[in-house]
Amino acid sequence: MNQSNYVQRKIMILDRLDRKILNVLQRDGRIANADLAEKIGLSPSACLRRMRALEEAGVIDSYVALLDQRKLGRRMDVFVEISLTGQSKETLESFERAVARSEEIMECFLMAGDADYILRLTAADPIDFERIHRDHLSQLPGVLRMKSSFAIRPIVKRTALPLSETADAADR
Repeated sequence: MNQSNYVQRKIMILDRLDRKILNVLQRDGRIANADLAEKIGLSPSACLRRMRALEEAGVIDSYVALLDQRKLGRRMDVFVEISLTGQSKETLESFERAVARSEEIMECFLMAGDADYILRLTAADPIDFERIHRDHLSQLPGVLRMKSSFAIRPIVKRTALPLSETADAADR
């Protein structure tokens, strides 16, 4: 999603049933509609209509399988702070396009503060990180400085977003 789309998206007001649906789907995205409807207390057709509305509004962005990176041999999480040579639109866009093309980079955030960007990537071991650094990170355009930090272990790693319990007008 590009920056202008991110800023322009409107916040959808969720009612109690929408939040229930989303909470179940965040724990089990493969649940059958009939089972979801039963858990929520809706008919299957009403549940499906709500799910489709949430998808069309972009609240449900996609459905994915979450993989255990360690079981796939990617035991290291590395966070890389990037400072760029400048802040021109061209420099930022060139860097962001290059990052988007690199499958080695799992996440990239534009930052306020000392670094311009923070990247998260995974690696099998230090030798693999050296390969990623040489073949991917050092090839990124406009980079002035990089600072890498290696995570020892994750303490909290969530995929489910907290959903507001604040009721909207329909719940009152």
